[in-house]
Amino acid sequence: MTDAEGPALREMRWWDIPGVLALEKELFPQDAWSEATYWAELAQARGPGRRRLYLVAESDGTLVGYAGLGVAGDTGEVMTIGVTAGRQGAGLGARLLGALLGAAAGPFTCREVLLEVRVDNRPARRLYQRFGFTRVGVRRGYYQPGNHDALVMRRELPAGGALAKEATEGEAGTHG
Repeated sequence: MTDAEGPALREMRWWDIPGVLALEKELFPQDAWSEATYWAELAQARGPGRRRLYLVAESDGTLVGYAGLGVAGDTGEVMTIGVTAGRQGAGLGARLLGALLGAAAGPFTCREVLLEVRVDNRPARRLYQRFGFTRVGVRRGYYQPGNHDALVMRRELPAGGALAKEATEGEAGTHG
């Protein structure tokens, strides 16, 4: 997809890590992922038997968003979604989430996708609900060092890799 239709989405590569870390610090100053975490995640995103997919959204050579999916067996997990403040509210979070769900249902053949989101992140919770995620529990003190609770959400995926058309508006910010 080109900038005429919005920022281009592509798979994250090692050279994207500095830009992603800068966005992490902007979006999640208290609980930003480390460089080592991204290296470990990307190590599982290549080659045969890969169990991760990380995407970046790029506009005019600048990273404006990112998202990650982890897979264990037939369960996917949204590991993270972040969209820079200047692009929030324009549907980029929904595009990233839709791409992760498409990969979960398609190449990864997941039957369900889970995620955690801060209980006080209402915009993200609304986005996830629009995409069919429902609450399954709460993890007390999940986000550290701030000791914020996480809402655990789940979405079943259709059998056979078919995925219904998703909503295309809204933004998200979550870490798993």
